[in-house]
Amino acid sequence: MKSSNLFTKTIKNIPVGETAKNAQLLIRAGYIYKDSAGVYALLPLGLMVIENIKSIIRKEMNSINAQEILMTSLQRKELWQQTDRWDDNKVSCWFKSRLKNGTEVGLAWSHEEQITDMMRTFVASYRDLPVNVYQFQNKLRNETRARSGIIRAREFLMKDLYSYSRTEEEHQAFYDSVSDAYLRVFSQIGLGESTFLTFASGGDFTQFSHEFQTITPAGEDTIYLHRGKKIAVNEEVMGDEVLAQLGLSKDELEKLQAAEVGNIFSFGDVKSAQLGCYYTDDKGQQKPVILGSYGIGVTRLMGVMAESLSDDKGLIWPVNVAPATVYLAFIGNDDAVIKAANDLYDQLQNANIKVIFDDRETSAGEKFADADLIGLPYRITVSPKTLEKSQFELKARNANDPQLLTAESVIKILAEAVAN
Repeated sequence: MKSSNLFTKTIKNIPVGETAKNAQLLIRAGYIYKDSAGVYALLPLGLMVIENIKSIIRKEMNSINAQEILMTSLQRKELWQQTDRWDDNKVSCWFKSRLKNGTEVGLAWSHEEQITDMMRTFVASYRDLPVNVYQFQNKLRNETRARSGIIRAREFLMKDLYSYSRTEEEHQAFYDSVSDAYLRVFSQIGLGESTFLTFASGGDFTQFSHEFQTITPAGEDTIYLHRGKKIAVNEEVMGDEVLAQLGLSKDELEKLQAAEVGNIFSFGDVKSAQLGCYYTDDKGQQKPVILGSYGIGVTRLMGVMAESLSDDKGLIWPVNVAPATVYLAFIGNDDAVIKAANDLYDQLQNANIKVIFDDRETSAGEKFADADLIGLPYRITVSPKTLEKSQFELKARNANDPQLLTAESVIKILAEAVAN
């Protein structure tokens, strides 16, 4: 796309009242718009990043035989009453409303109840299982505190996955496959070295759930990390008994701040029994289905990336997440330079390399500052100096020294970066 066609603009100053680094950067760079506290809209560049993250997640979910669906946001009160999660004293984050006929409904903060109730239509025999379904959907949570930008918002995009298994063994095998898939996702988006499987509270259903925590000063959780074993323990379950069970010693753990970017949770057969989701096994006996729940906060993940993959100049996106691969800019108003930049823009598009072409008549300093703030992986500069040599200046966002290259070499390097 061309900058002249992009309705958003970069902002020099930090938005008033916005204290979170992730939101400051993303608002200034034109990725999101703050509507109110904890509520953010995705602008064109931000939506591109989200769609790229979704594509990575979707590929991994499909690889473990999960099927994509899309449920409704409106939740029936009686379903949540069956599992004792409608009461605000039990679940404090509900947004609730009433239909015109007086029926009370909730706005989805999770979907275990609704999807499990739906599964009663499709699951009757052991031959119908296992079933694994996932969706990308906005969740709404009435957070008391919303001061961490898009890391903790009142409305956010989540990938939530639900597994329905016949036995604990079948469930555990899928549970482990989700854990591996999540680690592959975080590795692909550049957070693999800083994200760790973390033992956390399992609530009333199991001793542990598992979180995926990314080390960042902006995180709201405290974890104790064993780097060698690549596992961590959430402070909420930290204790001698837990450490002994996990084979860990407190003196070999680091105390760190982290942000939760994913979680996986076993419900066992409790929720299925509450909602009447049973199947008939091969011996003719009725049994409740084993349920697992697995989440990744997609917009939260973008916020954590903004915190972790950035510097004092702006964002630094990986190639497979960035809204475009390269930022193309020309210096000056020489007709030959502008023509060369337009020609290269066409060549890049023909090579299927996504590009943002800064075609504005503004200073080089402003263009370079915007390029750094927006954070695309590469920047190409066309100037009278480079044109004299029939070359272009190519600079990686996280590199200090640019290269002078022919158009063919530039396109080859960028094509290889995209392919890899």
